[in-house]
Amino acid sequence: MYHSAPSPPQGDRSAYTGPMNTTLTSITRLLAREGLLADSANVFDEAGANGSGGAERGVSADVCGVDCDSRHAAPGHLFVCKGNAFRANYLAQALAAGCVGYLCDEARTGELAALCPQVPRLVSHDLRRAMALVSAEAWGHPDRNLGVLGITGTKGKSTVAYMLRSILDSDADGTRGAPHTGILGSIETFDGIEREESVNTTPEAPDLWRHLHNAATSGLSHMVMEVSSQALKYDRVVGLGLDVACFLNIGCDHISPVEHPSFEDYFESKLRIFDQACVAVVNLDSDKADVILERAARCGRTVTFSATGQGAGGAPAGAGDADVWAEGISSREGRIQMMVRTPSWSEPVTVSMPGLFNADNALAAIAICEACGIGRERVVAGLARVRVPGRMELLPTADPKVTGIVDYAHNKLSYQRFFSSMAQEFAGRAIIAVLGAPGGKAYERRRELPQEASKWADYLIYTEEDPAGDPVEEICSQLAAATPAGQDFEVIVDRPAAIRRAVELAFGYPQGALVCLLAKGDETLQHVGNSFVPCETDGTLFERAVGERLG
Repeated sequence: MYHSAPSPPQGDRSAYTGPMNTTLTSITRLLAREGLLADSANVFDEAGANGSGGAERGVSADVCGVDCDSRHAAPGHLFVCKGNAFRANYLAQALAAGCVGYLCDEARTGELAALCPQVPRLVSHDLRRAMALVSAEAWGHPDRNLGVLGITGTKGKSTVAYMLRSILDSDADGTRGAPHTGILGSIETFDGIEREESVNTTPEAPDLWRHLHNAATSGLSHMVMEVSSQALKYDRVVGLGLDVACFLNIGCDHISPVEHPSFEDYFESKLRIFDQACVAVVNLDSDKADVILERAARCGRTVTFSATGQGAGGAPAGAGDADVWAEGISSREGRIQMMVRTPSWSEPVTVSMPGLFNADNALAAIAICEACGIGRERVVAGLARVRVPGRMELLPTADPKVTGIVDYAHNKLSYQRFFSSMAQEFAGRAIIAVLGAPGGKAYERRRELPQEASKWADYLIYTEEDPAGDPVEEICSQLAAATPAGQDFEVIVDRPAAIRRAVELAFGYPQGALVCLLAKGDETLQHVGNSFVPCETDGTLFERAVGERLG
């Protein structure tokens, strides 16, 4: 346990002073104390003697940061040599930028020692864990000066994160205030200094701690972050204190040779989030809620929520079983309305998003706020104006019978929730879905997504979605092969052309149509090969295609 209490109100944390009294020697001692130090060279011991007779560089080298990307390297930083894509010239670039030493695994020791024999070197037999602990130490543990709110689950992490940011950035009177809140997730990274489209849901440890450092330095009060199963499994967040850990739901996803070998491994990885949190927030409607609650007991306090008024695992109960719950949930004209009950207040709440399933996400955000002592006014105001880029974004057209919707739905669970809600909210319309599957991971989606989408959609168009190292044609062929007999579909590899075709089809349905543009959301990059290639957003492509159609 790294914090002793839930997040205090904004402004109550002591001022962040940044990294202090961290040196190569103190980092060496930290690794030795944790049993992670395999070897070191050119680093002075406590008495000032250098056992390897090395360079003056290591005499009193202060360390004020850690990097694993040479583009972020700076004076006083330690550089981590990691990953299959690592090249020795990255270390040379980092040293030229002012890094005072490096951390590597045993396999690279000989190569790098020959490259720079006089440079301080730390070697670990568990590089990932070592990298995380060293990063926290070198960046000065900025999590101690922030309210860090972590969210995990198979579906809904990004939406809950943006709901929380909208709430936390509301002032006490309910009006929108200055940005108080950083965000780390699959859509965007914002830390008060850097703002960019995200590459990983949860960054590697050196980048994570740099963002936390930036957030504390720039005066943000909270960091809302999505915590992925990969981050938990591979120790990216080791040493991070979470004020609140929220577990939304669990489904079968990310099962592949390069991710999780089994559902059990995936589930266990996610459960680890409770090992480093003060307060747990748990969805009683989730599958395996009883197991989740048992693990959540490791935290000092648990707050539960439910959109159905059920007990753990769906057992008949009363709404009183959940700390936070709702009744009278409805969705119309792109907004959700519900009566929310919490231990602190009861009031009608409007969420400025379509999709009945987003009631669950809103309740998760409300439960987190309940755990943090965030007041009703800010909660209600924040949810009334929340916008999540690329999440359930309605795209109306001049013809009221044709509407587009952009969403990041990309796995079986999200498809189930997305399509069931859209079929209800747009009853009577044809449903056209433009979808794909990623390359190099989550191979089960190539089978599950066509099968799930076919339960709801009138027409499917398979196209590119971050193919990475896999041929797009091969991915689409596998999607097509998994399509149930009788389902209308076609393959159009080029995504802009696929969206144009969807718009063309939509205007041909006399009953009207909903065009569902899935998985890419608001993204402006397409992962092709080893590069991220600029692309237009699905919304932009849809609006252009409609404009061409309607003249």
